[in-house]
Amino acid sequence: MNIQQMMKQAQKMQKKMEEAQAEAALEVVEATAGGGMITVKVNGKQEIVGITIEKDVVDPEDVEMLQDLILAAVNEGLKKSQEVVQQKMSAVTGNLGINFPGMF
Repeated sequence: MNIQQMMKQAQKMQKKMEEAQAEAALEVVEATAGGGMITVKVNGKQEIVGITIEKDVVDPEDVEMLQDLILAAVNEGLKKSQEVVQQKMSAVTGNLGINFPGMF
């Protein structure tokens, strides 16, 4: 394979990676905590796009529990979102073991 062919292959892979990133950015995952009392939605850009808090979990005497549940749901949502992005990128790279900084 000559250098021009390698460059064309690299450009094709780059385009596929960009498409996979754009596709992953549109994905929205949900994560819950407290038996569904807190629900967080996260997109493939690692942005929180929604939080739902059931009224029953709001206790002015126990704000720490609410904070902990929100943190748990947010962290789980981010983890799920990262997994979606990794799956999409692995489909492009063919699990070559390539790690792209800032993408995962």
